[in-house]
Amino acid sequence: MTEARSDSHRMMISDPQVMRALAHPARIAIVEYLNSRDGGGTATECAEIVGLSPSATSYHLRALAKFGLIEQAPSRGDARERVWRVPSASWMFDAGREAGPAARAAEQALTEAHAARAMERVRDWSRRAGDEPAEWYDKALFSDTLLLLTAEELAELNEAVLALLRPYHPRRREGDPPPGARTVAVQYRTVPLA
Repeated sequence: MTEARSDSHRMMISDPQVMRALAHPARIAIVEYLNSRDGGGTATECAEIVGLSPSATSYHLRALAKFGLIEQAPSRGDARERVWRVPSASWMFDAGREAGPAARAAEQALTEAHAARAMERVRDWSRRAGDEPAEWYDKALFSDTLLLLTAEELAELNEAVLALLRPYHPRRREGDPPPGARTVAVQYRTVPLA
């Protein structure tokens, strides 16, 4: 069994096989798409998002399901249609402090795939920002702050930020967002510098 443990808010991924399964741009995009849709999505719907054929997308869906990163959702009425969903609102990954070289390599591959996806979001925003309504343009934020913290203070900061985000996770699954709500990428990282 893998170590993709889920609670109602966050899945913690520590198994190198699971990390390798997710460290593919199409798979990350599929998980994000399914997470953004109440009721999940089909291979055909996911294929439109990732730019692959439905059969290639089905392959990726099965690989994600094998490791518990997605699951089959209730049918929408057409028994022939296979609908997929994500079991948790977000995920985190960590091979662990004592991880060996294979686990570290898997973690690094997933880190790089995730960082590339995050950077593409920033580039996409930069390309279209001038066309956005003022209410969204004025609220977007890029911040890069260097803080001098102890390990305990960093733990407190992380918990405080994650606590601020927690109330917004259920909205994606409840299917009744407030009027005008949009999916917003919040990219939060804390990494001690050398």
